[in-house]
Amino acid sequence: MAHMLVPSMQCRMGITSNSIQARPIMTAKTWNSLLSNARRPKTKKSTSTFKVLALKSDNNGAVSRLENLLNLDITPFTDKIIAEYIWIGGTGIDIRSKARTVPRPVEHPSELPKWNYDGSSTGQAPGEDSEVILYPQAFFRDPFRGGNNILVICDCYTPSGEPIPTNKRYRAAQIFSEKKVINETPWYGIEQEYTLLQPNVKWPLGWPVGGYPGPQGPYYCAAGADKSFGRDISDAHYKACLYAGINISGTNGEVMPGQWEYQVGPSVGIEASDHVWCSRYILERITEQAGVVLSLNPKPIEGDWNGAGCHTNFSTKSMREEGGYEVIKKAILNLSLRHKEHISAYGEGNERRLTGKHETANINTFSWGVANRGCSIRVGRETERRGKGYLEDRRPASNMDPYVVTSMLAETTILWEPTLESEALAAKKLQLQV
Repeated sequence: MAHMLVPSMQCRMGITSNSIQARPIMTAKTWNSLLSNARRPKTKKSTSTFKVLALKSDNNGAVSRLENLLNLDITPFTDKIIAEYIWIGGTGIDIRSKARTVPRPVEHPSELPKWNYDGSSTGQAPGEDSEVILYPQAFFRDPFRGGNNILVICDCYTPSGEPIPTNKRYRAAQIFSEKKVINETPWYGIEQEYTLLQPNVKWPLGWPVGGYPGPQGPYYCAAGADKSFGRDISDAHYKACLYAGINISGTNGEVMPGQWEYQVGPSVGIEASDHVWCSRYILERITEQAGVVLSLNPKPIEGDWNGAGCHTNFSTKSMREEGGYEVIKKAILNLSLRHKEHISAYGEGNERRLTGKHETANINTFSWGVANRGCSIRVGRETERRGKGYLEDRRPASNMDPYVVTSMLAETTILWEPTLESEALAAKKLQLQV
């Protein structure tokens, strides 16, 4: 069916439909006046008010046309969808992705085909045998493409089906599939802190280039152009995560200016880590569009500035029931005995953050306390009062792998049993009665 061309002509010439409707009916007097004006010689001041915008080649027009194409809704015309396959690269923290067409919308990850990529380009395979296979494990609605399009969280395997060394999800899935762990229904609430950096100079957003803002204090959960830097990015990320189906529960400005935090959870088992990884991917894409650099460095600025952590709140069914406080203390005891193992897996560069200052415990010393943010493990006042609840592991760095941290917490507190002797010594040292 032919489409009317008049509206598009009006747009190109800068005429609105309202201006046409408001124009009076043409009379003989008006027509003669127009003819008379047309015969008069043109002066420099007599310029046309009608501008053919289509002929202008400015960047704004190009951007507008590009945005129109990006926002196209393909749903009425095809059942096909775009699936963005996301995986973790060779550093263990870099996020990679590529897109493919899928014939129709899906309801479960098992309906999505496996795919492959060049592992030699991500530091995950040698050049002579570079194929790495992507296994779809979870998917979310795509806030960038909209419609039925999806973001797909994958883990990585060799062509023979063996998990590659950087595939931390595989081991986590094994732990979370243990019957004892399933019966305890482990809940996680993960607090992801991050820093926004100015491009090129790699200096925090809102900071004077090569200089420093005023001391910490006014910036935490603050409002105002001189105190809050990057709120639009935080809010855009918040809404995008809700759209995607990520269980994001809140966000706030952090202690160091240019630093933010969002929380994912409470989520059960491995789902918590899938949600955190997808939320990180969305944040990377949003900062990319904003022309800002995302940093998960646990201590982006040396000196008297807070670092960036990924505090992990954790509870089991037994902790949440009557008598749960004793179960929490037993879990803390187990965590103290495996402190070194946890610290070694809690993020690169964490020793620069865990100094005993800026609301952290010293990396070499395990400690716990009620409402104490300077401890390794914090227990809330409400948990102490009610005699049940959860604990907060404050040791993980902002660049930690949530698959590793969540599965280690479950393994250490649910599956692992220390010897009676080591348990007694640890209880005495921590003054725990269990």
